[in-house]
Amino acid sequence: MSSIATHPGRQPGRQPGGVPTRLRVNNRDHVLELDPRTTLLDALREHLHLTGTKKGCDQGQCGACTVIVNGRRANSCLTLAVMHDGDDITTVEGLGTPEALHPMQKAFVEHDGFQCGYCTPGQILSAVCVLGEIEAGIPSHVTGALTAAPTCSDAEIRERMSGNICRCAAYPNIIAAIREVAGGRS
Repeated sequence: MSSIATHPGRQPGRQPGGVPTRLRVNNRDHVLELDPRTTLLDALREHLHLTGTKKGCDQGQCGACTVIVNGRRANSCLTLAVMHDGDDITTVEGLGTPEALHPMQKAFVEHDGFQCGYCTPGQILSAVCVLGEIEAGIPSHVTGALTAAPTCSDAEIRERMSGNICRCAAYPNIIAAIREVAGGRS
């Protein structure tokens, strides 16, 4: 929890004894002075006011806090912000805009890949990275042959998205959205 809410005289992103940390979030540089124990999730939500990244389990098991760090997905609740000094971070707010949705955001809307919407930002960011992993030829647990390029099968998608939980069970729609975007890339 941020101490800013309880101390209105403090400037956002500044904490007594804080460690200077430069984060590049959604193509914008931010210099914050953070308690070294501040998670990346709390830095994004409490200090940068990017609330699309959700706090779910706070244990790295639900995927609601998924962000993209240097092109790879990460559970922002499990990593400290100071560990990402200088890193390039993308949140759902940086993926697309309401006027120009990212293809994955658009596919989630078209396929109703969300219900309550709480997990949706993490699902979308993870899905973007899933397709990147498959395109890069990175095998998963279900990839048949380690020397063959993985295919964008339902089994591959399910395995790679297994770290993102949807309590509303929109999984078939999420898979359909990912498959649509994958088909558009072929």
